[in-house]
This record gives sequence, C-alpha cells and structure tokens, in this order.
Amino acid sequence: LGQQKVELGQQKVELAKKDEELYQNRKQIDVSSKKVDEQAFRIKELERMKFGHSRERFVDDHQLSLFNPPKDAEVEAAVEAAKKQIEAEEETITYNRRKPAPRGEGITFSGEVEEQHITIEPEENVEGMTCIGEEVTLKINYQPAKLTKVYYHRKKYITHEDESGHCVQHIAPLTGEIDKCMASPNLLANIAVSKFVDHQPLYRQLKIFERYGAKIPTSTFESWVRICSKTLRPLYDIQKLAVLQQEYLQVDESPIPVLDHDNPKSTHSGFMWVYHAVLSKIVYFEYQKGRGGKFPRENLKDFKGYLQTDGYAGYLQFEERKEITHVGCWAHVRRKFEHALDNDQEHAAIILQWIQQLYAIERKAKEEDLSPQDIKAIRMDKSLPIINLIGKYIIQEKSHVLPQSPMGKAFAYCTDRWTTLSNYVLSSQLNIDNNLVENAIRPLALGRKNYLFAGSHEAAEDIAMYYSFFSTCRLHDLNPEKWLTYALQHITDAKPSEYVSLLPSNIDPDLLK
Repeated sequence: LGQQKVELGQQKVELAKKDEELYQNRKQIDVSSKKVDEQAFRIKELERMKFGHSRERFVDDHQLSLFNPPKDAEVEAAVEAAKKQIEAEEETITYNRRKPAPRGEGITFSGEVEEQHITIEPEENVEGMTCIGEEVTLKINYQPAKLTKVYYHRKKYITHEDESGHCVQHIAPLTGEIDKCMASPNLLANIAVSKFVDHQPLYRQLKIFERYGAKIPTSTFESWVRICSKTLRPLYDIQKLAVLQQEYLQVDESPIPVLDHDNPKSTHSGFMWVYHAVLSKIVYFEYQKGRGGKFPRENLKDFKGYLQTDGYAGYLQFEERKEITHVGCWAHVRRKFEHALDNDQEHAAIILQWIQQLYAIERKAKEEDLSPQDIKAIRMDKSLPIINLIGKYIIQEKSHVLPQSPMGKAFAYCTDRWTTLSNYVLSSQLNIDNNLVENAIRPLALGRKNYLFAGSHEAAEDIAMYYSFFSTCRLHDLNPEKWLTYALQHITDAKPSEYVSLLPSNIDPDLLK
C-alpha cells in the first residue's frame, strides 16, 4: 500500500509538471499567435503602402447637427447615424460624363509662349481665283536648348602720366556675372533647377550637355554648383530669419541619406527639418545630422505664436511653453484609423466618418470664401461639437479594444494629443492639418529616388537651401529658373540691405518677365 501511495504521489507530480508544460505551451502559442497577427498586419500595411492608394479614405461630406457637448445618448445616436451613412456609401452612383473637348483646346499657354503665324498657299495656280477663307491648324513646336560660348571683350584704357609720373587704368566692368566662374547665371540656374525641381542628377545633366556639344569635366561641373551655392548663402540666411519671425509655423522632418566619409561603405541618416510660414508662404529647409528635439528647440527658442506639427514626440516640449500654442494634425489621426480599418472596421469607420465631417466643414468654408470671423464661428458651432463627440466615443470604447492593437494605438494617439488636436478651432488662420508642409517636402522625396543621397554634410546643407528657395517659388507661382537667374545676376552688385528684395517671397514678379 505504501508503494502504491508513493507511485500515486509521483504520478501527481508528473501530472502537475504536464499541466505546467501545457500551460506554458498554450502561453507560448498565444504569444506566437499575437506575433503572427502583428506581422500579418505589418505585411498588409507594407502592401498597402507599396501597391495601394496614397490618399486616405474619404467619404461624403454629410455632417451631424450637433451644437452642444454630447451626452452618452447622443453618442449612441451619432454612432447609429454614422453606421447608416456608411451603409449608404455602398449605393450605386451615377454621373454625367463631360463631352470631350476638341483637340488642342485642353492645352493652356501663358503669355511667355511665342506665337508664330505661317501662311501656306495651295500648290495649284490660284491666279484669278477668289479666296473664300482659310483653315487654321495649330501645331506645337519645340526648339532644343543650346549652349553658346560668349566672349566678353572688355576694353582697357590708361590715362597719360601726370606730373608725378602716375597713370590710372580703366577697364569695362563685367556686370551680372559671377566672378571666377565660367558658367553664366542662366546656366547655373538651369543646373540647379534641373536637379532640385526636375530631379535630374548631375551625371545625367553632363550627358545632356554632351549631346549639346560640350563635354564638361565632372569636377568643373561640381565646382560651378559650389560657387552658385556660396553666392546664394546670404539669401538663405535672410530667408531663415523671415520664416522664424512669423506667428504661425508648420514644422515637419524627413530623412535624407548622406555619404559618411568616416565609413565609406555606409550612409549617414540625416534629417531635413522643414519650417513653413503658412500666412506669408515662405519655406525654410534646414539640414541636421539627427532627429532630436534639440534642433527645433534651438530654432524656435524665441518663437511666439501657433506651431502646428504631427505627433512626433520631439515636438511635445513646445506644449510647456506658454507663448506657444501647439496645434495638432487631423490628417495624421485620419491615417491612424485608416490603417486600423482591417483590424477593427466598426470603430475605424465611425471615427473616419466623423473626421470627414470636420474636413467637409473646412471645405465648405473655403468654397464659400467665408470671412475670418465666420470661419471661427462655424468651427466653434459645428466642428468643436464633433471633436467632443469623437473624444467621448474614444473614452467610451477604448476599454473594448486591445491597447497594442492598431485600433488601440489609434485611440492612444488621439488621447495623448487631444488638446493640440482641438486647438485649430481657436483661430481662423489655422489649418486643420499639417498637409501644407508635407507638400513642401514632396520634392525632397522625389529627389531621393533620383540622386539617392547627398555627397556630404555640406552638400546636404546646399540641398536644404535650394529646396527652401524653390518651394517658396512654387507657393508664389514664380518660374524658379527665371528667379534664380535674376538673383544670381543682381546679388553680386547688390548691397546687403537690398538682399531681402531678392527673396522669392518679396521679389517683384514683373522683374522676371
């Protein structure tokens, strides 16, 4: 009997071990399943980023009639209304197709395009015939660019000797040209615009010029770019001051690979910090070797006003400064919930529906060209209640989702930044999102795909300068090549006090015609 008790005890111990092993295996299976789900979600996100549409989901602009902070019953009613609206979106939509325009009528020309008229007579003898009209055929002609060698013969004269035997030499001045640079201002402007606006790397441009009949050494070509950059540096410094003195800035950052000469087999991950003065339409790019919050803190140490950013933690420091009102970006919120659609369609679709109502209000204000007072009023009367509704819905539902799920992270993103997201209703000058500064960064993203990286940290600083100028030109509808040509022609002879008038945001457009 004693032996049986011992064996029974051993079996119980072994059974307990088996139960513990089973528990650990199930726990490991749960962890692995969670990892599989996370990886599957990441794969879907990557596929969406690579193959899907780049824009966020956008729905109709029907809006809720809410004018007071909502109660729980109102939240439930709003949810039901949002669900019905989502179902209504699946209805068949019909539209009228516009009749195609006749050939050539869809093309528009500016006054800069030269117009020529050529009269052609029939090949037959028309003597004695009566002309009854003519048929006009439009053809668009292209004249290839060409290089020209221009020799300036500068006459030199010398005076006769005076009583002391001295004489004075006079030589014709060479104005509008950069000293010690064989390239003319218009050629330098073409090189810069081709690289930073048309995204043509320098080696491709060298091939193009070779087709034009000029084989230019790479070192010479690069030296021209350096001379051009050095000449423009004072304007770049002035543009920085002009941006940082504004009262409403949007800020964002984007990576740029830079060749690391200390480690030739790899590139350094630098960052372009972009400051967009929305009201004056001026953009300032600044290259830094990192992404730390110390970089915007240094630039914005004297800033006072509205600062609009995305949710990057490096910007949270500005919420502690009383002279700065930190404004969030609803486009980033929308992306969070759009990414969570596959994870939790019910919650995501409802939030997206309300966010699009916020955008519908902004679109209506823009289309109707409302006054600043009316814009602020409509935001307080209609946008703010919807924002409160979204906030209360998130608080009500966040306990029903896993914190580490895409939906849980979207909820947390909103709750952590709720005050900044609501701040755009405080002023009619503020935008609902940070998209304007993101649009300014797009040329940088296109450039990275073509020239791949910056050759050095100094080259990255030059890249920041050119993108600052050309992004500002785009906002002011200026031809960047004409502006840069004019700036290079006049900066060498201008006084420092006159530099500010050469900036793209200040220049008289008539001077570029």
